[in-house]
Amino acid sequence: MNLNYKICTRCIMDTTDSNITFSTLGVCNHCLNYDEQKKLRVWDGTQAKIELEKIVNKIKKTGLNNTYDCIIGVSGGVDSTYVAYVVKQLGLRPLAIHFDNNWNSELAVSNIEKTLTTLDIDLYTYVIDWPEFKDLQLSFLKASTPDGEVPSDHAINALLYKEANKRGIKYIINGMNYASESIAVHSWAYGHTDWKYINGVQKKLGSLNLKNYPHFNFLQLFYWTFIKKIKSVAILNFIDYNKEAAMDVLQKKLNWKYYGGKHYESIYTRFYQGYILPKKFNIDKRRAHLSGLILSGQATRDQSLIDIKTNPLDLNVEKTDKDFVMKKLNYSEVEFNTMMNAPLKTFNDYPNNHNLVMRIKNIVNLMRKNGLYSK
Repeated sequence: MNLNYKICTRCIMDTTDSNITFSTLGVCNHCLNYDEQKKLRVWDGTQAKIELEKIVNKIKKTGLNNTYDCIIGVSGGVDSTYVAYVVKQLGLRPLAIHFDNNWNSELAVSNIEKTLTTLDIDLYTYVIDWPEFKDLQLSFLKASTPDGEVPSDHAINALLYKEANKRGIKYIINGMNYASESIAVHSWAYGHTDWKYINGVQKKLGSLNLKNYPHFNFLQLFYWTFIKKIKSVAILNFIDYNKEAAMDVLQKKLNWKYYGGKHYESIYTRFYQGYILPKKFNIDKRRAHLSGLILSGQATRDQSLIDIKTNPLDLNVEKTDKDFVMKKLNYSEVEFNTMMNAPLKTFNDYPNNHNLVMRIKNIVNLMRKNGLYSK
């Protein structure tokens, strides 16, 4: 038994987050940060309706002469699907963009097709250069950091901004929501916006140049945001977003099907979060997901403590996914086991722009406090 083990008295975050701190009452820094940030990230009550109407009118006015007035990313998951549903209810004209990284589950594809057909939304699908992307994913596995999903997350954001810029669309409506995603553990995943880190890992451990991989640096992000004035809007922070209620709406209105876990619409994500992270890094991302729901009143701590004791993946799914991932990545059993048992590292073991990322985050938070940056 770990004598230094400690768990928050309010949520279920614990010392598996190596940087966690606790107040004298045993409340963790994530809970305290939630209380501080919520008013900066989420609109409440009557004000939420006023602000939602204002942003929707801006989007409609700005995109009046365009075929589409906004872009949405779709994955087949609950958040992105509900965004699609909400923007149509608001009378917006979205173009849906799907980043196909070759790891879609059949259920995800089916959800996307049913959703966009029912809602009458046009779709643009970007299919990744598989040999290149496969090599990058292998590089991140060799890197031995818990950031194996960063290559997908970075490419998705790059793709949305590139397409918005190319098509003259000024608004990207994203599925980020403070109701269920308020806890982001820095040591569990880093690099979503850090091209220097991604490229550094690939140069050190990969065998291919990333010629076709969608990416951006901070200069490009500045250009898109402040020169081209492309805004990313977390529309779910403008409404009372309840995960269970949203899923119920999607199932009834769109015949959408649930896939069993947060971001599990992707086979790779399901296996990475359900197998590699827990077994290699002692990281169970459900702990952060459930804690976020506890803080927003959508889950109880008692039930979450029960849920977290179950296996992240059904054992049959675990075996099927492992076989599938190894075959797709051309990993032998020996190579896979070598990767799983390699010494743990962090992003600090590779080139990165971490200090710049943190400075930018601090500036964004300051701008939010002064009403100069979107929630």
